[in-house]
Amino acid sequence: MSLNKSELASAIAGKAELTKAQAEAALNAFQEVLVESLAKGEAVKITGLLSVERVERAARTGRNPRTGEEIQIPAGFGVKVSAGSVLKKAVSE
Repeated sequence: MSLNKSELASAIAGKAELTKAQAEAALNAFQEVLVESLAKGEAVKITGLLSVERVERAARTGRNPRTGEEIQIPAGFGVKVSAGSVLKKAVSE
């Protein structure tokens, strides 16, 4: 089972005693801040919960799975998400 964005907003609204619209606005704002920060190369850390950072990926040689042909994959960026202690504890119990 997983929560979609609408269900997450409803759950936040219930926990924080907000309207669903307020919770959706807060969730949208969090998303915008996260995207903008990562685009600038800034890490976002919520102590105990998670950290998200942009990481560099070096250029490398790959292989086309259909043809087996070697291809050059250019350098680029990826996203690294690390679970904090609260999340790790929640899933280990």
